[in-house]
This record gives sequence, C-alpha cells and structure tokens, in this order.
Amino acid sequence: MQPDAVQQVLKQYWGFDAFLPLQREAIQSVLENRDSLVVMPTGGGKSLCYQAPALCREGVAVVVSPLLALMKDQVDGLVACGVPAAAVNSTHGSEEKRQVARQVESGELRLLYMSPERLVTPRTLDFLANQNVSFFAIDEAHCISAWGHDFRPEYRGLRTLRERFPNVAVHAYTATATDQVRRDIVTQLGLQEPEILVGDFHRSNLQYHVARRERGLGQLCEVIDRFRDQSGIVYCITRAEVDRTTTLLRELGYSALPYHAGMSDDERIRNQDAFLTERANTIVATIAFGMGIDKSNVRYVVHLGMPKSLENYQQESGRAGRDGVEAECRLLFSGRDLMTWKRMLGDLPEEARDAAFSSLEKMNAYATAVTCRHKMLVEHFGQSWTRGPCNACDVCVGSLAVVDDALVIGQKILSCVLRLEQRFGADYVSQVLVGSQDQRILAAGHNQLSTWGLLRDLRRQDVRQWIEQLGSQGFLRKEGEYNTVEVTDEGRRLLRGELMPTLLQPAKASRAATSRSVTDSWEGVDQGLFDALRQLRREIALQRTVPAYIVFGDATLREMARQRPSSLPALLEVRGVGQQKLADFGEQFIDGIVTYCSERQLSMDVAPLQPSAATPPRAAVAAPTANAVQSFPLFDQRLSVDQVAERMGRAASTVFGYLESYIRHRKVRDVSPWVNRAEFDLVESAIHDVGVERLRPIFDTLEGRVTYEQIRIVLASIKNSTGEPAVH
Repeated sequence: MQPDAVQQVLKQYWGFDAFLPLQREAIQSVLENRDSLVVMPTGGGKSLCYQAPALCREGVAVVVSPLLALMKDQVDGLVACGVPAAAVNSTHGSEEKRQVARQVESGELRLLYMSPERLVTPRTLDFLANQNVSFFAIDEAHCISAWGHDFRPEYRGLRTLRERFPNVAVHAYTATATDQVRRDIVTQLGLQEPEILVGDFHRSNLQYHVARRERGLGQLCEVIDRFRDQSGIVYCITRAEVDRTTTLLRELGYSALPYHAGMSDDERIRNQDAFLTERANTIVATIAFGMGIDKSNVRYVVHLGMPKSLENYQQESGRAGRDGVEAECRLLFSGRDLMTWKRMLGDLPEEARDAAFSSLEKMNAYATAVTCRHKMLVEHFGQSWTRGPCNACDVCVGSLAVVDDALVIGQKILSCVLRLEQRFGADYVSQVLVGSQDQRILAAGHNQLSTWGLLRDLRRQDVRQWIEQLGSQGFLRKEGEYNTVEVTDEGRRLLRGELMPTLLQPAKASRAATSRSVTDSWEGVDQGLFDALRQLRREIALQRTVPAYIVFGDATLREMARQRPSSLPALLEVRGVGQQKLADFGEQFIDGIVTYCSERQLSMDVAPLQPSAATPPRAAVAAPTANAVQSFPLFDQRLSVDQVAERMGRAASTVFGYLESYIRHRKVRDVSPWVNRAEFDLVESAIHDVGVERLRPIFDTLEGRVTYEQIRIVLASIKNSTGEPAVH
C-alpha cells in the first residue's frame, strides 16, 4: 500500500487532508510489518496510527484496550466513519460474540477490540491463530510497566502474543511514558528491533495555570463560567470532595455529575453517558475517571487538588483540547494535598511507596515552580525545550508577576525558619511572618521573635506560596512526617546575599494576557452559528445514543461556522468531514447553516482563512463561596437571617453576606422576607437621588435608618430587575 493510498483512506473515512506529526512514520511501520512503540501526547492522533493502516492491509487488526467504555467509544467512532469495526467483551451476549466471530472469519471486520484478559485466553488465541491477523495494537501500553503510573498486572500476559504469533507485528501506543517506562514496554512485550517514535509533548493549545486553592469553589466557577455550556472535567483527590463539590455546583445551577469508585457501576455508567452525550456539561471525579474517555471537545480540566504524579497530571490535563482547539488546564492546590496523598499511599510496599513519594515531590515542585509550565512537562518526559516563552501558561502570559524585592523577602522567610529552630511547617512559618495572633503562636511565645510580623503588610497566601517557591528553588527543604521546613546550604548562601531567588505573585492586572492560539482559533467564526450547530449535533447524538463528538468535533463545527458551506461538496471540504459522515449528517448540517445565514443575511462559502473579529470565551462571573451555597436551601424556605445564622452557627453579619450571594445568584426580586416594604422604598428613593455608584452616599442620605446590609440586599434585588451594575 503506497503512502498516497493511506492519504486517500484518511480523507475518505476521517475527512483529514494531512497527517499530524509522526503519524505518517507510525503508519509506515505498520504497513511494513515492523514492531513499533509510539508515544504521543493525548490529542496527538495515536489512534489513527493503527486505525488507518488497518484499512490498508488484508486481515483483521486486533486492538487491546483496557476499559469497556474506551472500546465502545472507539468502535462507535469508527462505525460512524464507515469503518468495519467491532468489540468483544463481557457486555456482549453469546449470539453477539458469535456474530463478531463470523465477521472475522469472513474477512468483513478490519478492527477487533478486546481486553487484555480476554485476548490471552487459550480459546481466543486458538481462534485467532486460524484467522488472518494483520497486526496487534496495544493501546495504553504504559499499563504493562510497573514503572508506569497506571500499572495493570493483566497486561503482563500480552507477552504471549510474540510467542504465539511470531510473524505478526506488535505495535504499542501510549500517551505517557518516560524513557524508563519505554524501555520496560519493549522488554515486557518482547518487541523485536522496534521502531520507537516519541512525539512532541508540547501541546500549544492547552493553557496551563497553577494557583493556591484559596476559595476553591469561586476559583472553579470562574473557569466553568468562561466555558459555559461546554464540556469540562473537575478532578478531586477524594470521593468525599467529589460529592461535596458536585452538590455545591448543582446548587448553583451548573450541569454537573459525580464519578468515583464508591458509586455503583450503573450510576457511573449513567453519569459518564450523560457527559458524553452532552446532557451534562461537567463531570466531577477522582482519578477513577478518564482513561475510558475518548471525548475530543473537553474545553477545561480543573484539578481541585494536586495529582499524585506528573505522569497523572499530563494524562488527566491532556484530556482537554484533544480536538486541537484551545482548552484550559487549571491546577488549584494547597499544602494539605501532599499530606493527603502520603496518607493514602502510606500502605504501599516500601519500594513502591518510596517511588510514589518521589513522584509526589516532583509534582509539588511543578506546582510551586516559577518557570514555564509547558517547559517543565516537556523536560520531565526527557525532551529538551528550545522554544522560549510558551505564551500559554500563567508564568509566560503575565498572570504572575516577579516580586521586586525577592532577595529581602527570601532572607526574611529563611531567618524566620531559623528563629523557629526549623521545627515547624510552612503554614506556621507564614503565620508568624504576617504577625498572626493565633493561640498556638502566642502560647509558644513566637510573637516575641524578631521575625514575628516582618511581612505583616503582605497577604499570608502570598507568603505561604513564596515558602513553597523557595523550596522548589532549593533554598528550603521539607523533612519528616510533618513536613517541617529547613534551610539548605543554598538557603544559607541566599541569607548571605550570594544567591538571588525568583518569587512570583498574582499579577495586578485585572485580566491576564491571552494566548494567541485562543484568538486564532475563533478568528472568523460566527459564534451564534457555532452554538446552533452544537445544538444540532446534540440532538443527532441523542437520537443515535452516541457521544456528541462522534457526530462532529468542536474543531469541525468551528470550521463550518467559519466557512459557512452552502452545499454538500463545499461541506466535504471542511476538515473532519468524511464520506460516511457527509452521507449521514450532511443534509441536516447544510440545512442548519443555510437557514441561519439566510435569516441573518450572512455570506456563505467563505474561504478557509477569511479573517474577522475574534470572539474569546465568555468572561467569568463571581461565584458564591461554598458556605454561602449551603445557606441557599434555608433562604429558599424564607427563613430570616437570624434563623439561618442559628442553624449554621454563623454570625448574622456573615449570613447577610450569604443572603446577598443568594439573591444575586438566584435572581431574587422579592426580598420582603428580609427587608420590609418601608425600608425598601427608602433605599429606592435614595438611589433615585444619589445613584448606585457608591454605597456610602445612600447610607448617609438615609441618615442611618437602614443598615448597610439591608441596602445591599435591596440593591441586589433591583439589579435583578433592571440589570443595573451592582454597587461597590
């Protein structure tokens, strides 16, 4: 089969005109019947490396896949493209399995998906020995290595393929493998002089941002609001945190569902299906979720806690933007995350525990680093970084600012650690530095230290982060079970002024710079048409009971909304539209595009590179705190502020703040349960006289007859009625 024939297959079935990096080389290895190991980051197109050549060779390609959901998604996607593919697993009945066997025997199938356990059974191996097997493809191949982040013992049995099928090539594919893991994969599978292809781990469409978790729910909602009505994943460390976060998001009106190993199989499957078919926008999950998800249009991945390794983070965050369209990866962490993971991993055998703790320290170094996020990930996987600033992470786009007096601040922090005799953790040190009156500090007499309050004019959150940054730069280290902070030899050189640290803090600009890729990907796209096509896609997916991205991916819909084709031939020119999908969905999408453009008198059949104004993702809006959300059901019952304060064990002044959040979020207009009509009228009259720009003039006009809290409640309700901006 010649390369141009492979190109024809790529266009006919998948609607692609060109290969992604390394795809051509990987496909050539399959065509030449050479063993291979292909490492491509998520979204690099590794599935096509074995799917496309399977259509170019005689016989059936056997694909090993670790999860039932992953098999189903892959097969559904192939069938939607017109590729003869099937899977055999425990969800199929005897007659279904016999039907697949007949299709293999007749030569009808080109790809057969199986789990590793089923493939290596004597019965399956005997059956395949009598068939024309073109090659074996081992997906998620890192699972075979004990050095990998997701080792699965059942994968070890795959070595028997080399023994039973000595003349059939074996190809291994994975998105996450360090050099050590790559060597182990080759050994464990018995690959013979394999072609080893390692793709570029830099994914320029992903925006990486890292921040300390200070107001977790609000920080999370800011991301979701930027991608409102689009798909996203939120990862939590524990099941309890998954359930709590999901409850809070749903209370705020977000379309969110949980996923973790403590749920029943049926519930997990239902929630995953709702996410794939876009009946739910957000999945909140532990690391139990993800490997089986082949969803291409995930626009954001948020970690509400530090992952346990950089391998895990690269794979989990890499589930965003697999369609090549920009996506956001945000890590929100705290110092407690490290302790949580160490507690959860503490029962591992000693060697495995040491390796796990080492991975945790590397992950912590990434979270607290002051260098380019993309650079750190790429270099972790053994590749050099020569690009300069990535312009796609918080460090490089200006979300973080360099602290001018970093040397002095660093010296003050290290001095405090020494004054505390290197016996306390980072949290305690930061409290001493900002002059905390915490009872522990007073009882220990640490408020009498010369370093107490040295940084009282700075935010404790920033001081706490700087301690971590000093640690990641080697000036401090954490020791022992309780992570007490100690000064290193390099730190003592810093104290003498011989070395200069780099300290970062959130930039003061109201809005951080935006990656150029975000602007470029929306250039020329009609947002309204894109939304209309997404709705059409959702309806078709529900009718066919398949994930929405199997109909068309977001990148393809954006191209449709950019080029606005008016005919089937023009639609076929859009990247991602193959012959089968043109036949199945073409007329519906053309009807939708023509109707939309005719109603708005928009030109059609626009050249692919036609420039126009960019439309960035929606701006974020402020979110209530987690405690405020817990008060919402009580205010739904029209309980008074005092009653809610008593129920929640909070001060009335605090609960007034919750009430304001409740009114703003729930768009409440009738606030009579909390402000009587006379007070409401007084505030409304004062607003008419002095406006809503500031709160104080309203209060002064009313001469104290109405409290500040009541004024805020009235203003919030008026804003819900009129849309006027809130007062500050």
